[in-house]
Amino acid sequence: MFHLLETERLLLREIAMEDAASLFACFSNENVTRYYGQETLAHIEQAEAFIDFFANSYREKRGIRWGIEIKGYEGLIGTIGFNAWSSKHKRAEIGYEIHPGHWRKGYSLEALARVISYGFDELGLTRIGAIVFTENEASHQLLAKAGFQKEGILRDYMYQNGKAHDTCVYSLLKNNQ
Repeated sequence: MFHLLETERLLLREIAMEDAASLFACFSNENVTRYYGQETLAHIEQAEAFIDFFANSYREKRGIRWGIEIKGYEGLIGTIGFNAWSSKHKRAEIGYEIHPGHWRKGYSLEALARVISYGFDELGLTRIGAIVFTENEASHQLLAKAGFQKEGILRDYMYQNGKAHDTCVYSLLKNNQ
């Protein structure tokens, strides 16, 4: 069963097909996808395919993705969750995005803290990693605030719009929280 998570201001909930328009609004925005490692969405059907991908990933225990919703308001402002989840090795990589209309309000850090807690306490993770484009200053600052440590640079690690980009690898260990 999918776990609903709450923070002071947010609900982190399962993403449903009814959320396709909200996801499309986020992932069709070039400011969101600029450092995401995938192309900007052009059609709502691509958002629907994302929803299927997230559901399959959860069913197959490869990842878990929550929709981020502000309490008292309908519609998602972004998503957050774990990719490359390995229960055997007790690790996962975290990923997130928020629509620019909700940037700089503390929502990302609030959601990040709750998902980190869930990962360590409920999923039994000992390591949570993050991969971030070197140019993505906002994400570097967010991860540092959350206690992540930069481990190094992965050269030409991700492609965006046909161009290779270096990324930084970060980690947060359960015993270093």
